Amino acid sequence: MWRNRDLIDLTEFTRKDVETLFKQADLFLETRLAPNKMLEGKIMASAFFEPSTRTRLSFESAMHRLGGSVIGFSSAEGTSVEKGESIEDTVRMLDNYCDVIVMRHREDGVMQRLAQLAKNPLINAGEGQSRHPTQALIDLYTIFKEKGMLEGLNYGVMGDVKHARAARDFIRGLSLFGVREVNLITPRELMPEEVFVKDLNARGVRLNHYERVEDVIGMLDVLYVVRLQVERFRDRSEAEALRGSYSISLKTLERAKRGLRILHPLPRVWELSSEVDGTPYAAYFKQVSYSIPVRMAVLSLILTDIERVQEGLI
Repeated sequence: MWRNRDLIDLTEFTRKDVETLFKQADLFLETRLAPNKMLEGKIMASAFFEPSTRTRLSFESAMHRLGGSVIGFSSAEGTSVEKGESIEDTVRMLDNYCDVIVMRHREDGVMQRLAQLAKNPLINAGEGQSRHPTQALIDLYTIFKEKGMLEGLNYGVMGDVKHARAARDFIRGLSLFGVREVNLITPRELMPEEVFVKDLNARGVRLNHYERVEDVIGMLDVLYVVRLQVERFRDRSEAEALRGSYSISLKTLERAKRGLRILHPLPRVWELSSEVDGTPYAAYFKQVSYSIPVRMAVLSLILTDIERVQEGLI
């Protein structure tokens, strides 16, 4: 059940939970995202301590389409954090003003701590370089819509897996659906740390490593690409040295399966050429479009008894 739950860590949910969300997202798609009054009178606090375009605006759009209201901020500037207020006190304050808090923060592990303080549900909209559960739900839903299934496919994740929270939570999400093997395509410097690898191994997922996409492109059904997370590097010169170390172009795709679908959480820079946009391989703009029904589903399931309606319980 989703009702009144925090959404901090995707692995705290089950495959059945995610499939329930898919079902609800499908209903919103069937109505062409028509505005409704499902969350009329509810207030969402949008608290973003890191930059965001897609996540913040799609959450706000989802809440408005459900008939709710939005308060909040898009950066710490202009808030009491600049006066020295702790993040804990900020959450306690927001908790009195709203029915659900959607938060992004640069500190890994902060969300679990804050969720224990808030009486209302807290949704993790991006946490450091570790977790981004709603992006992972969008990614999984995109594959489900594009391929009709998640299990039984060959997956590749290309780019900065060491720092990209979206890539890491995408892989965790695949583990919920019984995916047992994921191919990481990245320079050794951008491989995830051993604790992440061991965690996925414990979940039954083997992570293979390739440095050249050409060595694996022909076997993939889904390729998930992420940019170099320059802002996560302590030494920017290290990031600069890796610039251009991986990329996808039309030439790269000459050996790809016809049914390959490429995902990217965006924004992109040099790692994914715009010449791919007009090909059947490109699924990343569809991925953006699915963000609204998925986040509508997240909000509606957490804030109403719609899940019980789905199961015929009320």
